[in-house]
Amino acid sequence: IDTDIQHAADLLSQSQVIGIPTETVYGLAGNAYDPTAIAKIFVVKGRPHFDPLIVHTSSMARIGEFVEDMPAKAALLSKELWPGPLTMIFRKKPVIPDLVTAGLPTVAVRIPNHPLTLKLLKKLDFPLAAPSANPFGYISPTCAAHVDAQLGQKIGYVLDGGSCAVGIESTILS
Repeated sequence: IDTDIQHAADLLSQSQVIGIPTETVYGLAGNAYDPTAIAKIFVVKGRPHFDPLIVHTSSMARIGEFVEDMPAKAALLSKELWPGPLTMIFRKKPVIPDLVTAGLPTVAVRIPNHPLTLKLLKKLDFPLAAPSANPFGYISPTCAAHVDAQLGQKIGYVLDGGSCAVGIESTILS
């Protein structure tokens, strides 16, 4: 557990998964373009493969790298509510592996509103797939110590952003 963004970025670039803070709950993050990292998320979390992951990115401009298009109404909502606890679903580009989306043609996307995670996302040249950082079926963690207690033996790092401001998962809009 630490606040070293460069160390977090290095691990993510090496197909590792780490804990990251958001304003909602902590996430178990891996490179959204890397099937090896995505597979690790499912194993560490004990998550069924039919349950899609949310892709986190740093800006509206970056979303175009992996989303086909954004409807006008979604663009209006995003201007008002991102960064923040809103996840929207769009048609994905092929760069997003099917493992992320459980084979669906769509991908769930959000821009988290946490300063440490936004700095990390801006440093990376890929988005992060990140479900909540807890074993599947358990309560989502709201601080780094919770992640460490539940998954610390299975992951190498937790980026410590303090306690989450919201404490429940983001709203999902399709």
